[in-house]
Parts: sequence; structure tokens; C-alpha cells
Amino acid sequence: MTSPTNPASSVKSSPLSLTVLSLLHYQPLHPYGIQRLIKQWGKDQVVNVSQRASLYRTIERLLGAGLIEVRETERDQQYPERTVYEVTEEGRRTTRAWLVEMLAKPKQEYPEFPAALSFLVMLNPEETLKVFSARAESLRASLREIDAIMSVEAEHRLPRVTMLETEYQRVTTSAQLAWLDAVIADLRAGRLSWSPEELIAFAESEGAAAEG
Repeated sequence: MTSPTNPASSVKSSPLSLTVLSLLHYQPLHPYGIQRLIKQWGKDQVVNVSQRASLYRTIERLLGAGLIEVRETERDQQYPERTVYEVTEEGRRTTRAWLVEMLAKPKQEYPEFPAALSFLVMLNPEETLKVFSARAESLRASLREIDAIMSVEAEHRLPRVTMLETEYQRVTTSAQLAWLDAVIADLRAGRLSWSPEELIAFAESEGAAAEG
């Protein structure tokens, strides 16, 4: 006899799913209210909510899994009908389980930058210097924005636990910029250089060694 499956177990954790569930812990909300609160609390710096459709899909998955439920439908002449959702007890348990796992277990993620680095040999050193310099300037701008956010948070005397995500963003952005500046310096000094001929010769020698 096949045992019944738990719908909640079929939903994979994701930053957006965790965010929706966490916000519904504070109060019931309709989708627009969730999106507004994400931006108001600065969670859009760590969660991608640029596409409202992705938020609605996430809500539908959580609803189908029984992690949230409909509380009411708001009707107002000034606005279309808005469905208000609240978290269920199963949703509360799942939120905690996801949070503990995400914090405790490093996960293999696949951001764009390392993927592009793995094919850097398709550019020459001059092109690489140009694109890396552009990235470095963008990172410096990001650091200025993060510092401004941290300054505002400090002025409001927020508890540090509420600012850890900003601290983490600053540390990782600063570390990437320091590494990038070092690579740029090596490119400019000629300590890091390559050519198609050198790469072909290296590949051929490696192939010969493997056959031998």
C-alpha cells in the first residue's frame, strides 16, 4: 500500500519562498503587500522580485502545498479584488526547517560570474582588462550604496541581527573587488597574459601526456 505523500515535502526551498513565508509570519498579506514589504525592508537586495509573475507562481506553489492559505478576499471600489494569505502551521514548521538548512549547509550555487570566468580564455588580455575594469567600477558603486544603507541603519540604532545580511553583502562585495583589483594589476603589469597559440600548445602537450 502506498503511503500518502505530504504536499509540503514536494516544494523546494528558495530565497523567494522563504521570504514570502517569513513575511506572512508577521501578518496576513496580499501579493502586492508582500512585494511592497520586500522593497520597504530592503529584501529586494537579496531576493529577486523584479518579476511580479515569479511572486505569484511562488504563492501558488506554497498554497498548493498547504504552507499558506487564503484568509480573506478584500473588496474595495478603488482596487481590484485582493486575496489575502496567511501562513499555516505546516508553513511555520517548513519555514524554520528551510531557514536552519540554508544557514547551516553551504549549497553549491551557480552564479554567472564564475561561469563566465571558466571561459575567460575566449577573450584576450586587453579585452579582459576592459571588462574587469568596468566590473570593478560597478562593485565600487555597490559598496558606496551598501555603506549608505549601513549608515542609515546605524543612525536608527537597529539591532545588529537585523543588519547581518547587509554586513555579509559588504564583506563579499569588498572581497570580490579586492581580488578583481589584484587581477587587474597583474593584467596591466603583464604578469597575467595568454595567447591562443600558447593555449593550443598547452592543450596539445597535455593531450600527449595523457596518451603517454
